[in-house]
Amino acid sequence: MFDTVMKQQSATDALYAKVSRVIDPLSWREFAPVIDRINRLKRERNAVILAHNYMTPEIFHCVADFSGDSLQLAQQAAQTDAEVIVQAGVHFMAETSKILSPEKTVLIPDVKAGCSLASSITAADVRLLREKYPNVPIVTYVNTSAGVKAESDICCTSSNALAVVESLPSDTVLMIPDQYLARNTAQKTKKKILTWQGACEVHERFTPEEIRKFRAAWPDAVILAHPECPPEVVAEADFAGSTKAMSDYVTEKRPKRVVMITECSMSDNVSVNNPDVEFVRPCNLCPHMKRITLDKILHCLETMTHEVTVDPAIAARARRAVENMLAVKP
Repeated sequence: MFDTVMKQQSATDALYAKVSRVIDPLSWREFAPVIDRINRLKRERNAVILAHNYMTPEIFHCVADFSGDSLQLAQQAAQTDAEVIVQAGVHFMAETSKILSPEKTVLIPDVKAGCSLASSITAADVRLLREKYPNVPIVTYVNTSAGVKAESDICCTSSNALAVVESLPSDTVLMIPDQYLARNTAQKTKKKILTWQGACEVHERFTPEEIRKFRAAWPDAVILAHPECPPEVVAEADFAGSTKAMSDYVTEKRPKRVVMITECSMSDNVSVNNPDVEFVRPCNLCPHMKRITLDKILHCLETMTHEVTVDPAIAARARRAVENMLAVKP
């Protein structure tokens, strides 16, 4: 028994050594036993945990088997032999995992973990758009429900949106639901892009004035923005890209100081592997992502709840839209 306890402590000590700059010792005392229990239960359940870049560090670095953006996570999970996928993210991400891994059990720790962007449009809305613009291809951001994907011609991510739009033969494209991703993409193509009035509640709150204040306070800082931000915000940044692109930028370029114009936890998670980079931390919190906690992940594995399912007919059509995207060369 003593040896087992010591091994558990040794395992969590090693994890804390990694995240000690972003998690205080008092918080770690609460996290450590839960982390240990989760990591043991994963092995017992033959489960993997997928953590989006906006998860808090104790989840992202200490219990996740795969971390990154939503589509990347779903693709990685589909390639494993795990029987169970726990989605540490929001509901549309769990649906995407189920679409790409229909034979696996997909769980989400909190069924109320939604998304303002995904909820801005429904499958019925897309059908109406199809009637209004019968000859216009519909490009749907992966940050949407399975039903919306199923009504679309092709999906896109924030990193490949331009390539997807350029791959289509039509001079006019309908890009849904993120109006800002669509507007930022439109600035890079000669195609006409029709938009929908959806937005991410985290990114739409950033303003050009905020960016200018960061620039004035830290003139040597590199400012990175997500393309879900308004174009006026992106124009003030030094670089705009997906969460993966921003993370890769920091790792590869090693700026002395960086400001990441995105969700709060992203800076903490990227800073763990880049201790020589100073992070200025603007904080727009995603309340939906923050519904996912260590305790809820533990309960999820203990009770095998809450399972996420997708109607097979809808899943097949949604998978086609995703596969059409994956066929596009960058």
